[in-house]
Amino acid sequence: MKIAICGCGIGGLATAILARRAGFDVTLFDQFLAPEPVGSGLVIQPVGLRVLEQIGAAQEALSKGAKGYRMMGHEAKNGRTVLDVSYGPVGGANFGLGIHRASLFDALLNVAIADHIEIKKEHRVKSSHTSEQGRFVSFENGTSLGPYDLVVDTTGARSPISSLASKPLPFGAIWGTVNWPENTKLRYDQLQQRYRRASNMVGVLPIGTLPNDDQPKAALFWSLPRTEIDNWRATPIEEWRKSATTLWPELAPFTDQITEHGQMTSAAYTHGSLRKPFGDRIVHIGDAAHRASPQLGQGANMALLDAAALVKCLEAHPVEQALPKYVRARWLHTNTYQAMSWAFTPMYQSGSRVLPLLRDYLLAPMSKVYPVPAILSSLVKGSLINPMRGL
Repeated sequence: MKIAICGCGIGGLATAILARRAGFDVTLFDQFLAPEPVGSGLVIQPVGLRVLEQIGAAQEALSKGAKGYRMMGHEAKNGRTVLDVSYGPVGGANFGLGIHRASLFDALLNVAIADHIEIKKEHRVKSSHTSEQGRFVSFENGTSLGPYDLVVDTTGARSPISSLASKPLPFGAIWGTVNWPENTKLRYDQLQQRYRRASNMVGVLPIGTLPNDDQPKAALFWSLPRTEIDNWRATPIEEWRKSATTLWPELAPFTDQITEHGQMTSAAYTHGSLRKPFGDRIVHIGDAAHRASPQLGQGANMALLDAAALVKCLEAHPVEQALPKYVRARWLHTNTYQAMSWAFTPMYQSGSRVLPLLRDYLLAPMSKVYPVPAILSSLVKGSLINPMRGL
């Protein structure tokens, strides 16, 4: 089977590695002159780490990432704990791996190179079509390649060949990577956040080290309405630093490192899923098939799980049977987490004054009552629902 994989991101690399090892003829297309990651920090949950272990990239990822054993969030004004989710005891087998996207990308790319996977650079996908011979892929450089028995679309949220029309979410964020300060009281084994109602949120995620850099890092993120991102860029950076440290004084050693707007990257989020993420010899996975707020920290994990489930199905069935079986295997897990993200996000990122009260005075106390802590823990681990039903 000849497979074209469009997009050399986390999902694309994982699919290419697993498909090549399954014996398929794989070509991976990348739009850049040299493959490179886009983004800042993310969390690999236990379900995603299992896929990295299968691929052979877990050891390098673990050596570069930071193990997190707890997610903590406090209301900035009164100090009330409104988020407290534990993976388990510190030093135990369960944790969320905070890691910079560049380090995770390198871990996967190194495996792909070792497996001699063909990566065609400077091939930005424009469209895809079928003929009697198979499916073809056309690129912005004017070329068209094929036929392929299957095209896997992993080109992300801006996929030119996915029909997903997702709904823009009202809030986005700005992200930056900073050194972990020596003079901070914050813990390096926790994701920590501060909120003012739901309209202001700032967080610090330990993410380990970057490629060719042994200095421990953190991802610093600040929530704001997507309509205010341009206004933020036009406001002196000193004003933003003052706002952030007023909300959370302990943040000063982190924000002091941000001296210009270019050190922060903006992200606007959308929500939606394709009703049918496959067609004639084509399948969409990851953000090309389903998009959500990063509130539950599942984005990269979803792409890894999609890749593993897809290749399992392709190994066992012809393409026309494998694609619907893949969708059935992933449907409940994907849609459950989409629904959870849709429900929880407005409590942490919105202009509502009612939802934060519900969060602080109802959901937060309930989260400490048995068996809710265990349910929340399995939710963030990605294991609340079997991620590959029937496989």
